Amino acid sequence: MDKTKKNLTLFALTWPIFIELALHMLMGNADTLMLSQYSDSSVAAVGVSNQIISFVIMLFGFVATGASILIAQNLGANRDQVAGTIGVTSISMNLIFSIVLSLALYLSSTSILRLMGLPAVLMDEASNYIEIVGGFIFVQAVIMTISAILRSYGFTKDTMLVTIGMNILNVIGNYFVIFGPFGFPILGVEGVAYSTVISRFLGFVTLFIILVKRSKQSLPWQSFIKYNKKHVKNLLGIGIPAAGESLSHTASQMVITLLVTQLGVVAITTKVYVQNLMMFIYLFSIAISQGSQILIGHMIGAGEIDKAYKRAIKSLQVSVVITFMAGIIIYFSSDLLLGIFTNNMTIIEMGTILLLLTIILEPGRAFNLNLVFALRAAGDVRFPVYIGIASMWGISVAFSWFFGIYLEFGLIGVWIGFIADEWLRGIFMLRRWRSRVWVQKTFVKKEEAVS
Repeated sequence: MDKTKKNLTLFALTWPIFIELALHMLMGNADTLMLSQYSDSSVAAVGVSNQIISFVIMLFGFVATGASILIAQNLGANRDQVAGTIGVTSISMNLIFSIVLSLALYLSSTSILRLMGLPAVLMDEASNYIEIVGGFIFVQAVIMTISAILRSYGFTKDTMLVTIGMNILNVIGNYFVIFGPFGFPILGVEGVAYSTVISRFLGFVTLFIILVKRSKQSLPWQSFIKYNKKHVKNLLGIGIPAAGESLSHTASQMVITLLVTQLGVVAITTKVYVQNLMMFIYLFSIAISQGSQILIGHMIGAGEIDKAYKRAIKSLQVSVVITFMAGIIIYFSSDLLLGIFTNNMTIIEMGTILLLLTIILEPGRAFNLNLVFALRAAGDVRFPVYIGIASMWGISVAFSWFFGIYLEFGLIGVWIGFIADEWLRGIFMLRRWRSRVWVQKTFVKKEEAVS
């Protein structure tokens, strides 16, 4: 595949990733926002359905994560054929896995919704939405995989532009099926589901064409059927631990949310609003971390260990400074920003205190994320998972209960738990990075026999 390896810089990689992530965040709830003009019950039905679908989409990330790291390392080692083989294999693996999950969602939508305790009045719309969107969720799995491949080659602008196009199409489609302009039939939730599926399918087709074009038709498509055992083992070796960490994080956040429910409706609402604002700071951390991961993967594959080491430290410094400044800006704009969501002064006052604590929290998250992505890029995938799971439950959840509930600090106690968790993990990751244990864990060496 044609690649831009020589021209890769952190900024060139990061800004398209940032825009793409921002679009996912802002437009990810487009169905819900536009349906609010149609029916409150429809909003509730789609909202619950999207929780299930988002969880399934998260599972698809484990193959994409493994592919991005392995491809970057092999490109750095100038083993383009191996990188292409891994890319094709990852598409095939995620397609098979996602088809199974798509069938499960289509056939079990009602049963899953009943387990979640969904009211009967919402069941028809929610079930219909899951059957359509969930039944075609394999399209999103392939999109994620191809996007990961293109990013590893340095083509982050391609995935950004496709994401923009998909979101525009989805909003236009929603407008037609919800508001019915020019005599178009109003289809409600069913129409929104089809709009989502169609925009994703067109996005997939576009990304596939881009992949073929960028590869100059040189990808080994026989690897779509004929797997190399070592490639599969390494893809799973990276992806499964990463997926386990994501599942653990999701579960721990659900427990913390249950703890917050004991504090009342105002506390729940405040937490939601503040975390929505925090997402804008988080975007900087995750975009820089992903861009840095690509660079470090290339450097590790090329044997440029010192360069990779310094790249991670520099990316860490940049991310911490940017998130600190963003936290300060959002804090001093807290009255205005929280006022967009509510005029309840109790929520605004408590939210302002939490945003002040966020100035400490988000640099810690940037600290942790950047080094976790750097360790993964180097092939050191298990250590961040072990420390992450231990800290999520032993620090974040435990501190949230102790300070928030037992000592009755409320949401301030929960934020103390978040801060301690992120900074502690960051310190562990920094010690690991400085130890250079990760030098011996590169996947390129393990695959030399099949290059």
